[in-house]
Amino acid sequence: MLKEAVFHRPKNNYAYLYKENTLHIRLQTKKDDVVKATLIYADPYNWDDSGWIYNKADMRLIASDQLFDYWQIEIYCKTRRIRYGFQLSDTKETLIYTEKGFYKEIPNDDTAYYFCFPFLNPIDQFQAPEWVKETVWYQIFPERFANGNEKINPPGTLPWGSTAPTPTNFFGGDFQGIINHLDYLVDLGISGIYFTPIFKAFSNHKYDTIDYMEIDPQFGDKRTFRKLVKACHQRGIRIMLDAVFNHSGYFFEPFQDVLKNQEKSIYKEWFHIESFPLRTEPAPNYDTFAYVGSMPKLNTEHPEVKSYLLKVASYWIEEFDIDGWRLDVANEVDHQFWRDFRRQVKSIKPDVYILGEIWHDSMPWLQGDQFDAVMNYPITSAALDFIAKEKIDVKEFVQQISNVLLSYPQNVNEVAFNLLGSHDTPRVLTHCNNQVEKAKLLYILLLTMPGSPCIYYGDEIGMTGEGDPGCRECMVWDDNEQNVELKSFLKKLIHVRKTEKAIANQGEFSFVKTGDNYFIYKLSQQHMEIYIIINPSNQALEVSLPVTKWNSAFDLWEEDDFNINTPIRCEENSFKIIKVNYS
Repeated sequence: MLKEAVFHRPKNNYAYLYKENTLHIRLQTKKDDVVKATLIYADPYNWDDSGWIYNKADMRLIASDQLFDYWQIEIYCKTRRIRYGFQLSDTKETLIYTEKGFYKEIPNDDTAYYFCFPFLNPIDQFQAPEWVKETVWYQIFPERFANGNEKINPPGTLPWGSTAPTPTNFFGGDFQGIINHLDYLVDLGISGIYFTPIFKAFSNHKYDTIDYMEIDPQFGDKRTFRKLVKACHQRGIRIMLDAVFNHSGYFFEPFQDVLKNQEKSIYKEWFHIESFPLRTEPAPNYDTFAYVGSMPKLNTEHPEVKSYLLKVASYWIEEFDIDGWRLDVANEVDHQFWRDFRRQVKSIKPDVYILGEIWHDSMPWLQGDQFDAVMNYPITSAALDFIAKEKIDVKEFVQQISNVLLSYPQNVNEVAFNLLGSHDTPRVLTHCNNQVEKAKLLYILLLTMPGSPCIYYGDEIGMTGEGDPGCRECMVWDDNEQNVELKSFLKKLIHVRKTEKAIANQGEFSFVKTGDNYFIYKLSQQHMEIYIIINPSNQALEVSLPVTKWNSAFDLWEEDDFNINTPIRCEENSFKIIKVNYS
């Protein structure tokens, strides 16, 4: 047994309180090394004259990546405290793995040998809003969705969709345009809208905020925004706004004061300034977002800056009843600010959703004291690389997805913000080289994987475009120019997600079978499993589900009974969704 590869720590994604009195415990071992893993566990105070009285329970091999196998077990802790270790067997030996190291026999003279989860305190459980699990999001770039009030068009506004988008042109999208099309979103099945920034700003993208307390006049006013939020809530649609707290815009009043008064400005400590006088060319002598001089980085450790931004976060919840904040460039803001941010907004609206924009390993932000979720770009990359770009094979794809899911507790994965594209990336169909069947397979993944899925505006009708600014074209409203078949496909898929408990309520996810270029995964709940077969190859295939017992089976897409004993034919670039009942 390769002992160096065995790893566990009693926190984060390896041991966590999943629900009341229930602990999830995970273990890492070398790939294809350990053949059986057993948990040794008990209350640390459970003793008699013979020593510590422990229990045993077999663990499940839940996933593998390139180097490691991962085992998991769910344990109900009646007394809410536990000490535990692992009994591991390969083909040659059996060893006991504890916090103190490896032993040949189970030590029961002192529980100090063992890993410790001292007490399952409910307040320590990672808790995100329950409603997020069942939400299907729709991202709207307000300047490009719909123009409903031409009277508030900014100067130089172009006719809708008359030319390609650029970093500087305007087409007049606004709140009234969104209100006019809310029933379109309801018909599609959308239950949450994520807006890119709506606050007063200089650019068309609005990530260079001028005033965090004011709506950009090209979108409307506060009365219209309140009307929009109310209309969405009446239709069962939640609202999430984009908060740009890492940096402000060039014309943000405090930054303008620094430009005017230099080192005498009362706002000079609101920013990270290297020297005076301030300069923007040839390179800024102050910290910025990337190297963009028009986006000076805010000093969120400064008490006045923190107080101001927390007032902003509170204001839009208190006054307009928004349901979530998406936090731009969240990884560059200090952790203490986000802890204070969470306490502040959750005290006003406990079920508000806090989503951070982080593209890498995000465990430091997902321990229950900062964010509810992050934008799940690692899942995006794996899906696009395998299905759309064909850069990786099925084995590597499964390993990458497994690695992402195992990087976090299950209750974190259940509310992760999953997406295939956004205002920062090429559109889905562009990634797929305009192959609609490939895009459909990506949407199957998006709508059935653990997490809260998001569709970027226009992707549902087959819009195309490279990265910014190409992905920010005006929404196409002419049915004759839409891919209505793709839209119908997504509408049906969203309906399946919403109506099937194992999908809508986040059944336990696991890969169950892979072939040369296909894979099968399942979502499990009590007495029920849903199997998803995805074949992105150019050849049809026949597969059998790894089911040993069943009561009935149903093809959810074809809406027909299914004979589980018959091999399943899956056409090229196609899929199957099979529901299996056990009682």
